[in-house]
Amino acid sequence: MIGDDLHRMVDIARICEAGAVDTLVVVDHVIMGERHDRYEWGRFAFANGAPWPEPLTMIAAMAGATQRIRFATGILIAALRRPALLAKTVATLDRVSQGRIDLGVGVGWQPEEYEAMDLDFARRGPLMDETVAACQRLWAPGPARLPSASGELDRTWCDPKPVQPGGPPIWFSGVLHARNVRRIATMGRGWIPIMGATAAEITAGIATLRTALDDAGREPDGLLVRAPLPLVRGEDGVDLDATLAGARTFAEAGATEVSLPMSVFVRTMDEVEPWIGRLSDAWEATWR
Repeated sequence: MIGDDLHRMVDIARICEAGAVDTLVVVDHVIMGERHDRYEWGRFAFANGAPWPEPLTMIAAMAGATQRIRFATGILIAALRRPALLAKTVATLDRVSQGRIDLGVGVGWQPEEYEAMDLDFARRGPLMDETVAACQRLWAPGPARLPSASGELDRTWCDPKPVQPGGPPIWFSGVLHARNVRRIATMGRGWIPIMGATAAEITAGIATLRTALDDAGREPDGLLVRAPLPLVRGEDGVDLDATLAGARTFAEAGATEVSLPMSVFVRTMDEVEPWIGRLSDAWEATWR
């Protein structure tokens, strides 16, 4: 849609803010390998050489040009970043955006990304847990205690603290296996179901998470769920109205937000503003 003209992402953010978009989600790949067959959720839609801007840098540029719209990573492969530096970067971003950041995290699917960072792909889950836990300790008021290569760092200060108390909401993505349920119950604010999840699967997942949150002494009513809307295809491509009609079913299932991939609907920059206008009108009509 914009190729390497990444500055146009700032224009897209302004257009989205003027429309009905509540949150603009930016994806993450530090590097890309060529084994797209490892992608588990259908055909990988992007060719080799497609641009993958660093999401926190991109969000900083877009946040500086907007005032209302929220920004999220969907998802950030958190384990590829060193925890203290990630905590500092996200806290700074939360400050400059005045608290408009959500951090969607996941483990990713490419061994190459971990190998490029000298990390063990087999430990991707524990690495993500350690990274998120360290960030949240550093975002909390006062000093933090952190593990280090030499043992432990006591009374470590990371300032400024984020605007949002305790730091930006953490959303964990993926299937709700036992480890993911534990992550969300202890560290998370939200769940991003896997692409293709049905309303029934989301309802069942929310029930599981509410029980886990209650068992962890946390308030289940605070759970956030961002569900990718299933795309409904017609004769001329994806049918926007039919796709948005599924939002009501997902809301009844317990989703608090739904998301759409803009790249499926828009091919050139000139199409963005008319499409956002159409999306805004169709979204309003969905809830009349």
